[in-house]
Amino acid sequence: MSLISEFRATEEAIKELQEHLQALQQDGKLQKEIEFEQNLRNLMGQYSKSLPDIIAILDPASTRTGRAAKTAPTTKRARKVKQYRNPHTNDVIETKGGNHKTLKEWKAKWGSDEVESWATVLG
Repeated sequence: MSLISEFRATEEAIKELQEHLQALQQDGKLQKEIEFEQNLRNLMGQYSKSLPDIIAILDPASTRTGRAAKTAPTTKRARKVKQYRNPHTNDVIETKGGNHKTLKEWKAKWGSDEVESWATVLG
């Protein structure tokens, strides 16, 4: 895009935004919202209250859950190591998950319930 066409496109965008702004300024709903915001800010100043104070007064449940989430970040729990000892072959496997090749073979051959009975949690 040439510089002149970019200039004209920007000029046109500004003109459209100015028209939109003028339409918003004449909207009665916007005037009521602006008046409400000014009155609310004056009231907050009069009683020395901040926005979080107002939210805590109007919706105490949201502040309790919000603070709990901020103070206790959720972390992924580490998987525990399991040791499987095959009584038929005396082979031993240590794994944190079920995506182990030999473990899958054992489960296919002897069944998942029986193989899980061979497991010992190490930590």
